[in-house]
Amino acid sequence: MTNAMSRRSMIRSIAGVGAGVGVLTLGLTACDPDGLGDPDGAVPPSQQPGTPGARRFGAEWEKHQRTVMSWPASESVWGEQLPEVRKDIAGLAQAIAAREPVVMMARPEQQEAAQKACGSAVEVVPAAVDDLWARDTLPVFVEEGGKVKGVDFNFNGWGDKQQHANDSKIARTVLARFGVERVETPLVAEGGSFETDGQGTLMVTESSVVNANRNPGMSRDQVEAELRKALGVTKVIWLAGVKGKDITDAHVDCLARFAAPGVVFLDRAFPGMPADVWSRSADQARAVLADATDATGRKLKVIEISQPDPARITGRGDAFVSSYMNFYIGNKGVYLPLFGDAKADGHAREVFKDQFPDREIVPVPIDTIASGGGGIHCSTHDQPAV
Repeated sequence: MTNAMSRRSMIRSIAGVGAGVGVLTLGLTACDPDGLGDPDGAVPPSQQPGTPGARRFGAEWEKHQRTVMSWPASESVWGEQLPEVRKDIAGLAQAIAAREPVVMMARPEQQEAAQKACGSAVEVVPAAVDDLWARDTLPVFVEEGGKVKGVDFNFNGWGDKQQHANDSKIARTVLARFGVERVETPLVAEGGSFETDGQGTLMVTESSVVNANRNPGMSRDQVEAELRKALGVTKVIWLAGVKGKDITDAHVDCLARFAAPGVVFLDRAFPGMPADVWSRSADQARAVLADATDATGRKLKVIEISQPDPARITGRGDAFVSSYMNFYIGNKGVYLPLFGDAKADGHAREVFKDQFPDREIVPVPIDTIASGGGGIHCSTHDQPAV
């Protein structure tokens, strides 16, 4: 995995659109004068764990209503790779649709072609999208008062690194389509920034949220206060990450993931590889996680999973993401990237089998998606069932 800043390519991108989306007050609003959350970062009493109807950010392994994905739309982004990345996305959608409902958003003029590629098991719906990164562009779903709500984190192209005029609005489109209430927050962030155990613990990389390209003028304490409000979490584990070396500023979902309450998978570079954004992030995260406790006070068990041998993988590209951390947990399956290094792929599959004995481990080839700087988790977004 390299440091190249691409999703798909910064050469093809046009820096520009910020977080200038309209405000619709259907959920959370800040009560303090500067709009930055309570000074002490406390979760409001109505959201305290154990309070009936309190807001909760559920874990990915909990039951889904559906998985939502986006059809890659533009040749100007993917160039000659567009047919191949669409093949990857269709294959991933089909694999997930064999085990739970999948909704694929596609531009109206591309809906028919997307439906043909994905097959009848996938529901393709018309929606103005720019690219395939549904994890980052869709709202982050929470539960409150027996209902699912969606926190709109004001997607701005990973800190104005790319122009996403449609994707900056897709969170509202999805919430309106499924009749889900929108929760407002002043924070700018992406779904790949956050990882939860469903029990009040949040892991997040500081580089991807406490960053002037998303939240100028906000301190880490202020960001944490708003995260606690918006997501209903009670414990935030901060990992440093690395700013400016990949387009996401080191999202946590390529670095460290909860596999169960108290259990964290951590990315590890292939031995002998030069330091890059992910190995630097992992070295720091390892030290933090060794001493960390979750929201219940439990020490964390950390399981490291090595990246594949770069000489044996079948994918290529300066921004190729070869982390097994970018997996997706579905209702009946766990979808794991297949990189072509038989030994590393096999080892990762066995580790996942041990951790998820009641789910099928489904390896999925995603070489073109990975060449764009993302993976399976980046391409999917789960809507929880209540």
